[in-house]
Amino acid sequence: MNGRSPKRGFIARPGTAEDWIKESGPGRSSDGSAFTARLTIDVTPELRGRIKIAAFGRGQTVADMLRDLLAHEFPESQGDIP
Repeated sequence: MNGRSPKRGFIARPGTAEDWIKESGPGRSSDGSAFTARLTIDVTPELRGRIKIAAFGRGQTVADMLRDLLAHEFPESQGDIP
């Protein structure tokens, strides 16, 4: 034999985008408690650049910075909603 490892098969990918997102992967718990939903927004390239620069300046990823911003703006217990 030539010492090569046995042939590996392809991993089946989920059929839909939603299944792909929900697919358990490294770092995700199997009970679903770590599941997050994706949020897509349209921004201008200039605003996207400013957001990326601000996140870099704070030593954060854009995703982490925006999660913190949204959590601050929309706290869990809002009490009376105006």
